[in-house]
Amino acid sequence: MVRRHELTDAEWDLLAPLMPAHPRKGKRWADHRRVINAILYRTRTGIPWRDLPERYGPWETAAGRHRRWCLDGTWDRIAERLRINAATGRPLDVGIDSTLVRAHHHAAGAAKKGTRSGRNGTDPKRWAGPGAG
Repeated sequence: MVRRHELTDAEWDLLAPLMPAHPRKGKRWADHRRVINAILYRTRTGIPWRDLPERYGPWETAAGRHRRWCLDGTWDRIAERLRINAATGRPLDVGIDSTLVRAHHHAAGAAKKGTRSGRNGTDPKRWAGPGAG
């Protein structure tokens, strides 16, 4: 049974060939599928790495692999592979319409409730210069 934030078998079949090979020397890597499931879980829920459920293994493994794959281009290869339209074999065009993106009013520099007008919510006379008010 596939859990809510985990890859299906069909999704894994697309990603498995894109995964880096195990190192020639040293310890074998933890299962790539379990690590990707951990990364997806963390991304979708917004939790800190340290709060990953135990079923995904040590959080250090998932965090380290995420960082390594960001640096070596693995995530770029995965993104490129997922952009290919399965029906036509051609890349999908993706666009974002910025008219639909709204910022919270605090992001626009709106005055906070209960503060005085002026620079950084302080007394405006303070910024008027020497001898003011």
